[in-house]
Amino acid sequence: MGSSFPDLVKQALAQRSRWILTDESLMPAAVLVTLYPKDGEYCVLLNKRSEIVEHHKGEISFPGGARDPEDGDFQETALREAEEEMGINPSDVTILGQLDDAVTRSGFGVRVFVGAIPHSYPFSPSDLEIAEVLEVPVRSLYDPANIRWETRLTGEGLTTVYSYVHDEHVVFGATAKILQQFLDIMEEPLKKEGLTS
Repeated sequence: MGSSFPDLVKQALAQRSRWILTDESLMPAAVLVTLYPKDGEYCVLLNKRSEIVEHHKGEISFPGGARDPEDGDFQETALREAEEEMGINPSDVTILGQLDDAVTRSGFGVRVFVGAIPHSYPFSPSDLEIAEVLEVPVRSLYDPANIRWETRLTGEGLTTVYSYVHDEHVVFGATAKILQQFLDIMEEPLKKEGLTS
């Protein structure tokens, strides 16, 4: 086998141009798409938000949140939020690149960072913010049995909206859109390395 999974991700993200949000009316935020090896394959970290958080109660999301005035930049926001929500030490994260900015229906403009952490990480989820931790094998997200989609008519014409299923959880909205972009970017490189069918 050639490159490691993080190396493949870093190369794939470096070879593309990123769509950057310019709408300043949106609330600035950042998330961290966290990747790590577990039981012989790479997983992506998701969490189910608690019912007492201000936004997106009970939804599946990436670690992340609104930018604080003290944050030096958006990467710092993503790392701070990952630490606050999941107990991930920023020094344990290797940033691999960025995906396109995303917009949530609640009015957030989100910068999306992709990072790798060591395996067997001792997550320490926030009791206030996190109801459940989801460790989702990346390979399982390519399985058609775990993908749902519907085509809707919007102002721009026909739009296909994706969601993903993991156990009894459904990943939808901006989180699903971010996942879909990541999976689309990585499909060919992973196939070449024999890491997905």
